Amino acid sequence: MIICEDLLFSHGAKIQNYTSGEFIFEEGTEPKYYLQIKSGTVKLTSLLEDGREFIHGIPFEGHCIAETYLFNNKSYAINAIAITDCEIIKLEKSKLKDLLQKKPELIFNIYSYTADRMHYRYLTSASFMFQDPLTKLELVMNHMKNYFGFKEKYSFAVPYTRQQLASLTGLRIETVIRTIKKMEKLKIVKLDNSKIYF
Repeated sequence: MIICEDLLFSHGAKIQNYTSGEFIFEEGTEPKYYLQIKSGTVKLTSLLEDGREFIHGIPFEGHCIAETYLFNNKSYAINAIAITDCEIIKLEKSKLKDLLQKKPELIFNIYSYTADRMHYRYLTSASFMFQDPLTKLELVMNHMKNYFGFKEKYSFAVPYTRQQLASLTGLRIETVIRTIKKMEKLKIVKLDNSKIYF
């Protein structure tokens, strides 16, 4: 959790529920709230010219969403869509600024979270330099496995569907399916029904 929920509520935050598939915000709209996920999973997306979805990230419980937009005057350049039913804590932008002035140490929490996410972006954007789909998928899986602190081979259950992996890497779903099968033959991953273990 980036900011303690009790602290957010004591400064006027409210909970809003979203159902799976519902937009939390849309590209081009003005950021008005600090958004922190109390429960559920969200995807941050852009729609590509060919109609495919590109996923920038999949934050979940305890994470905040697009917090950097609260510190400039730009509209959202992405969409935030609930993957599962979600409870989102919303604190008005002006109230967040008041809270940060009272408790400036919270700025470090937000900045640390943003820095961690930027590190992920740099790692995964490097995958676009590679033509080989296996290299792209392995790079993303390695990062996730390290992020969650798993070390042993096949100990990490990849939390994304094949479609989500395609959207995260810019690959087509068919390419991801073929590549996962190839990774299984090479003993890079282990499959158990639809679950991928890395």
